[in-house]
Amino acid sequence: MAGVTTSHRRPAALLVVLLTGQAMASMDTSITAVAAPAIRADLGGSAAVQQLVLAGYTLTFAVLVVIGARLGARHGGPRVFLFGLAGFTLASLACGLAPTPVTLVLARVAQGAAGALMVPQVLALIRAALPDAARARAIGAYSMVLALGVAAGQVLGGLLVTLDLGGLTWRLAFLVNVPVGVALQIVGRRVLAGPPAASPRREPLDLTGAALLAAAMLTLVLPLVLDTPTGIRVAAVAAGAVGLRLFLGYERRRAGRGGAPLLDVTVLRHPGVPAGLLACCVVMGCYAGFLFVFTLRAQDALGLSPLAAGLAFLPYAAGFALCGLAVARLPEAARAVLPVAGPPVLAAVAVLLAALSARGWPWVAGGALLLLGGAAHAAAFSPLVTRLTDAVPAGAAAALSALVSTGTLLAAVLGVTVVGGVHLALTAADLRGAALALPPAVVTAGLLLAGTVAARRALRPARPVAPEHIVEQVNC
Repeated sequence: MAGVTTSHRRPAALLVVLLTGQAMASMDTSITAVAAPAIRADLGGSAAVQQLVLAGYTLTFAVLVVIGARLGARHGGPRVFLFGLAGFTLASLACGLAPTPVTLVLARVAQGAAGALMVPQVLALIRAALPDAARARAIGAYSMVLALGVAAGQVLGGLLVTLDLGGLTWRLAFLVNVPVGVALQIVGRRVLAGPPAASPRREPLDLTGAALLAAAMLTLVLPLVLDTPTGIRVAAVAAGAVGLRLFLGYERRRAGRGGAPLLDVTVLRHPGVPAGLLACCVVMGCYAGFLFVFTLRAQDALGLSPLAAGLAFLPYAAGFALCGLAVARLPEAARAVLPVAGPPVLAAVAVLLAALSARGWPWVAGGALLLLGGAAHAAAFSPLVTRLTDAVPAGAAAALSALVSTGTLLAAVLGVTVVGGVHLALTAADLRGAALALPPAVVTAGLLLAGTVAARRALRPARPVAPEHIVEQVNC
């Protein structure tokens, strides 16, 4: 990773810059969802255009994030991060000043493209710039930002829209990124500067792989984030999965011929990485579905305002933060158990919370359960990301970062589609109380228990290679 050495002299400042950039990119999905009613009231526009205001960012990010990782490997992570940060800041300004809904959609697309350049560099730069002693704590903080950015965006978006400072209403939700982005750009140019640790790789960009990936991601994500019939969504998931399979096969063949693939698929050959990625995606997908249902029920069924619903979720964020920061200080034996213990606890919290809140929001009991749920989420996610990062060489960190970003984003979209779809179907059937609250929680719990199996496989010790196999490989 060019531009940052493995013994960075200002690791705290570096981490603040990287994680704040990650937080801005994560929060801008949910900030827009909270501000959507105010945007509709101000700008108007058709239903399709209003959906694209929300979906344009997610779609563009999903399609381009792997390309962003590749550009970081070619041109240096610090340079691409700062370029993406500048683009994100300018696109946020364009969003805040947008005079029409179409202009806002285009600015959101630009925001997603800039975020796709910026985000893949974060984990890769943490992997390259920080010593082993600080890396686990840094990855814990990275996991916290990655997981809780959506919830933080809901709280911040609800607060900014409610305050309506200067009559800006929804525009402030985008304009708040501008001073933060400018400050990060100034500090980032100092803390990311330094002699290159390695020369960037200048192989040609894999345009065929990029086209295959873009087609697969659009096929998979577009019908899920837009209001399309269930049959089309199911077909899109199947077609998108086939497209991703074709992309991975092409990348393997390209690497086998000595070409430079868009995605270094050899990262999936490291022991525990595929199962670990699956476990991370299951947890994040269930979290996204749980958050979506919680937000809808809090406002529609329980009568909380958007700001109150965001504040009600704060204990979850606190539990995640406390556990995520404490994980790095635990013994290795304890950290190895947490990814397997976390999902069942989170599953139990989802079911208990649904039962307790069937007819009203129990602030004390609900807050206690959310605190426990956030801690279980951190236990399931943060140590696993640390283990995956340590399992791959530094040169593969950008590819791993892209896989984590893409996988968790897709999982979040699928989680909202599946778990949220159950809730919306029950709402359409005019069910109330426990009949509305429990089924989505049960689905979430079942998925989390499946994620427990994947986490157990990811943490299984690698089998030693038999001596006779070593001899055979040498002779070959």
